[in-house]
Amino acid sequence: MKPFDLVTIRLDVAPDAFRAAWAVLSESERQRASRFTFERDRKRFVAARATLRRLLAARLGVQPHEVELVYGQYGKPALGGRSANSGLRFNVSYCDDLAVYAFARGREIGVDVEAVRWFADAEDVAARFFSSAEYEAYAALDALDKPSGFFNCWTRKEAFIKAIGDGLNHPLQSFDVSRVSGWEIESFVPAPGFVAAVVTERS
Repeated sequence: MKPFDLVTIRLDVAPDAFRAAWAVLSESERQRASRFTFERDRKRFVAARATLRRLLAARLGVQPHEVELVYGQYGKPALGGRSANSGLRFNVSYCDDLAVYAFARGREIGVDVEAVRWFADAEDVAARFFSSAEYEAYAALDALDKPSGFFNCWTRKEAFIKAIGDGLNHPLQSFDVSRVSGWEIESFVPAPGFVAAVVTERS
């Protein structure tokens, strides 16, 4: 039995579902949603945050609007209020209209999802942000394998810094995802054309 639970959803919701999602958000979340420039991004944020509230509520035995969220120094979300001592840890990532949620009990967790694609600066980004061993492995890949190789490494690194809660205060090039101790790292395919990684603290 895995020490974590993963949920994947699409964020392209119908108008009725969007209105229902809006209704469960906190006032601060609605204010944040209103600041998005593009309607598409606003709808994705609302759908993603409402789904998070519903998934947390189901695991806590409360109503979605009762879930209280707090944020660490570098923005990592956690449960606050009466659920702060529940032991439930969570993380969420979304890309385009796909969202992935990760939940664990009594251990930190991080998740990241990306669409696998070719982009012109991949070589430069890998040279800058991958460890020397990671970059060497990436550079040795065939050209056709490089997009998936890049995002397999990138999602693992992002999921790790999200799990530890340090954000980019923990430089990506300062660690090798195949060698971090005290953590379990697993890559997976949440939907065709996407790759994701989940990182959990070892018990």
